[in-house]
Amino acid sequence: MYSVLKGCGKTAAKLVAIALPVLVASYAPDTLAIPAFARQTGQNCVACHAGGQFPELTPYGRLFKLTGYTIGERNIPISAMAVVTDTMVRSRNDPNPGGFAKGDFPAQNGTPIFNTASIFLAGKVTDNIGGFAQWTVNQYDHLDGGGNWQSNTVSDNADIRYVDRFINANNDVIVGLTFNNNPSVQDVWNSAPAWGFDLVPGSNPAGFPAKPQLGGALAQQVVGLGAYAYWNKTVYAELSVYRTADKFWSFMSQGFDSTDGTRSRLVNNTPYARIALTKEWGAHNFMVGAMAMAPEVYNDPTQPPGSPTTKYRDIGIDAQYQYILDPHTVTAQFSYINERIHYDPSVAGMPGAYDSLMGTASQPLTNTTDRLNLFRAKASYVYRAKYGGSLSYYNLSGSYNSLNQMGIPGDLTAGGLNNSVSSNVTGKPDTVAWIPEVFWIPVQNARVGMQYSMFTKYQGAKNNYDGWGRNAKDNDALFLYVWGAY
Repeated sequence: MYSVLKGCGKTAAKLVAIALPVLVASYAPDTLAIPAFARQTGQNCVACHAGGQFPELTPYGRLFKLTGYTIGERNIPISAMAVVTDTMVRSRNDPNPGGFAKGDFPAQNGTPIFNTASIFLAGKVTDNIGGFAQWTVNQYDHLDGGGNWQSNTVSDNADIRYVDRFINANNDVIVGLTFNNNPSVQDVWNSAPAWGFDLVPGSNPAGFPAKPQLGGALAQQVVGLGAYAYWNKTVYAELSVYRTADKFWSFMSQGFDSTDGTRSRLVNNTPYARIALTKEWGAHNFMVGAMAMAPEVYNDPTQPPGSPTTKYRDIGIDAQYQYILDPHTVTAQFSYINERIHYDPSVAGMPGAYDSLMGTASQPLTNTTDRLNLFRAKASYVYRAKYGGSLSYYNLSGSYNSLNQMGIPGDLTAGGLNNSVSSNVTGKPDTVAWIPEVFWIPVQNARVGMQYSMFTKYQGAKNNYDGWGRNAKDNDALFLYVWGAY
């Protein structure tokens, strides 16, 4: 870690210098929260966000979202955010004669960059209708044919709602409809996949080798309509149906191109179910829940109906605990997703992961099914809505795997001259990481933070996971950021 931190002081100074306009633009005399919603409700940031740590929600923030973003009066519905980052990966050295590709590591590794920015259209439309839609520019999105970084503008998260609330002496029932483009983005608990972890844009730059469909793989790839109810602040239930965000619905997945395979394509309409039990007492609140989804996805989204598909069955459980009493805010959450994967029979004999024992990069699938398990946990503490820290844990495990789940195996066909940081000789996706973070909220529209991703296992091994001598700890990364909203 010392080698990564070396020279950190100079880098941090550059980061602050570049990010200063973000901090200045983010300053608001009344220290309001996410600006469009803050103007609408007239509330302080900490009313909606736990310890001011956006986007984690308080009980009031969850109520605001469950009631369709309609609390308060209509106001200017536009907000913006920007993120300046700097990343330092522990090792970029590769014993392979061909070396790593430029795109295997974060853009401008070791140099502060203006990473990403978003525009939000958000707020109350009527007493029953509200929502938000986000468009994001990623400055270093991909490499062109000449090896130069290119930006890309994408449709980001969106959640539009119609809601009504019925209250009498015995019952308080909220019922609503949600129209969105990311399964679980409509959720109000931070243990849900869309909101639970990796919340800072660009964080965990070394990357993780795989993710379940319900763990974010379908984000901004689909469009869904769902109905939900929340009874007496105790039971939440939801049933939604998703389809591919193409044709008329392509505005919900702008920036992802179905013609080059970067947009997933579902075979049929896919149901998503969610249930949660909640309890509030004094300064404490607790939730335990479950979710499920079973998408069938075309292996090649450019091919016509009838082409090979992969079937997934994802089941998740999650929980969250909060203690909020000035000046202390404590949040803890966990999420576990089990995914069963059933491959199309036509791909059962296709080449799979590199097998170090057999010495070949062309082993067939061992069977027509795979499994993937993702466990994540996080605990955070904020003092006086200004100074905070968190510790996250990431554990991905799975069966002996095929290329469909492993990413890019080491390419030995060109004499070993082509390699990737995600190459794999174990045939398994197993990856374990600890991610400590410290942050400072100088004003309630900005956050300055530092994360360090520490990998104890990567792509199935602690040492030499790629067959060329790269170890899991070589992907450790220091990540500095300034995140502001206005």
